[in-house]
Amino acid sequence: MTLRFVLAPQWQGSPSSRAMRLADGVAALRGDLPPSATTEVAVPLGAGDEQGTGIARYSSVRAVRERLAEQLADLEAPWVIVGGDCGVSAAGVAEAARRHPSVAVVWFDAHPDLNSPESSPSGAFAGMVLRSVIDEGTVPADRVVLAGPRSWDDAETVFAAQAGIRALRVADLDDPQALVDAVAATGADAVYVHIDLDVLDPAELAGLLDPEPFGLTAGALVAALKALRARFPLAGAGLAAYAPADTEGEQAADDAATILRIIAALG
Repeated sequence: MTLRFVLAPQWQGSPSSRAMRLADGVAALRGDLPPSATTEVAVPLGAGDEQGTGIARYSSVRAVRERLAEQLADLEAPWVIVGGDCGVSAAGVAEAARRHPSVAVVWFDAHPDLNSPESSPSGAFAGMVLRSVIDEGTVPADRVVLAGPRSWDDAETVFAAQAGIRALRVADLDDPQALVDAVAATGADAVYVHIDLDVLDPAELAGLLDPEPFGLTAGALVAALKALRARFPLAGAGLAAYAPADTEGEQAADDAATILRIIAALG
């Protein structure tokens, strides 16, 4: 299966003071992806403003979502959005759901991204993106599976419990079949896979903007992705949050090799 790649070096959805490193991460990965299968959306140069939404830099985040939606609508092959912050998956989930009304969303992330503008401590869209697609009715909560979350805000814990969202711990993912079974239980006929690289243990990848200890090994993530792909068609995917401090040298090469293994497992 040939994957298409859409680069989206959005940084405006991140709460980090080092968010511009996310754009550097996309640039670092660009050369490792096939040029004939890769396109890029333009990201506004400015931070953008809230526009009364309670979402920081909302105007820029909205512009990127609209541009991504236009590009994804024209792609026939399964595609991977390469971000940038996690906010890029809002457009990805919407397009996947348009094509596959019974799609499930598997959210690999150390953070569940289930805040709302009212509950968010930072106002950053990256921490709200999954909640937003649920609240918009794009995908119902019972077709969402969290994979590897381990850093929750109190409001996210309450919302997940009330909504009945399935969540698999890092230890649960030692068995890839556990994830396959959780997705099958949603009744889905296809899957959208979101991968925030901070789902990995910090020992696995140097270029993490917001590392959280006790995460997945790269091997466990790859095994889980392969098991999902063996069972479900891929409606689309998002890869986010690569934030290298240095794009040269041995560490950068190791990071690139790990990320390419992950991408290959989606194909």
